[in-house]
Amino acid sequence: MSVANGSVNVTVGFPYISTCGSDPPQSCIFSQVLNVGAFLVVWISCLRFQQVRDWGGPCALNAAGLCLGLLCALGASVVGNFQQSNQLETHLFGAFLAFVVGVVYFWVQAALTNRVKPQRGGRWIGPTRFCLSAGSTALLVAMFALHGLGLRSEAAACEWTLALTLFLLFGLFAVDFRHIESCSLRLQRRAPAPTLELGAASTQTLAP
Repeated sequence: MSVANGSVNVTVGFPYISTCGSDPPQSCIFSQVLNVGAFLVVWISCLRFQQVRDWGGPCALNAAGLCLGLLCALGASVVGNFQQSNQLETHLFGAFLAFVVGVVYFWVQAALTNRVKPQRGGRWIGPTRFCLSAGSTALLVAMFALHGLGLRSEAAACEWTLALTLFLLFGLFAVDFRHIESCSLRLQRRAPAPTLELGAASTQTLAP
């Protein structure tokens, strides 16, 4: 859409994702897609947290993974709603949360995959998640390095590939979740706080 309406010119250079989603009408679609994606990331992160907890995984690492997943979702939403041409600083902050924190999130998930039992995805899921996380890290470093060297088209290509790799990593959770038959959200009434009942104290007066 950006190429069709002349917002970007791919003959001059390969554009960044944010450049393509900066101007309307594609910016509207960009925001909507990332908002829906952020919601799905929140749902996946919470479902994965509960699954690892049910399997008896390490609590601290699992909680850290949940926090990182929620921050990644927040970053995706910020990137979509604060376009590069409107709020550059806020947009870059959201991109940091989406990409950098997202990569760290999947390193945590790679570690959890090797430490929790049972592993529903089979023996291949751990090495696959590890390799994709390593590839994401390499792409992230290459993107920053190439951007710093002024090779914007090459850096943009790394950014697109990194985004697709993160999508693939999130989609890989389908292997872990395929054995889940149902998932429900229940609200429970909070138990009343315990009260301390004091009985009447009896006193005796001793006659002299």
